[in-house]
Amino acid sequence: MNSVKIQLKRKDGCEDLPLPKYATLGSSGMDLCADVQGEVIILPGEITLISAGIYLSIPHGYEAEIRPRSGLALKHGISLVNTPGTIDSDYRGLVSIIMINHGKEPFRIKRGDRIAQMVMKEVIKAEIEVAASLDETVRSHGGFGHTGK
Repeated sequence: MNSVKIQLKRKDGCEDLPLPKYATLGSSGMDLCADVQGEVIILPGEITLISAGIYLSIPHGYEAEIRPRSGLALKHGISLVNTPGTIDSDYRGLVSIIMINHGKEPFRIKRGDRIAQMVMKEVIKAEIEVAASLDETVRSHGGFGHTGK
């Protein structure tokens, strides 16, 4: 299994929060925890920004993808607005999570709650080449449900 070293700096006042970590040996995502004072309530349909209390230095050629936690989605309708979110290798700002409540009940987030997961990915850069025409495929121009349910 490949690994990459990520430097992490805690936000001042966040020394009490757990560092991102893998819950199990087979986990692909590290849990991120909420940096909130007391608790935050996300009302149904509401979008809110929650700090993870960390800053990252990701090596060039990698990105961190921020993804929802499946248990929060299934049990409470909690997801991320821009899923997956991307943290680029040249970003050094505070890692924050754009959360949304798709559920029917208000959702409470307390300090240290696991709110999202972070997956490290290798980045492949595309080289754009302008062409007069493109190759044909069986699908060709079909899209938006053209293959049925």
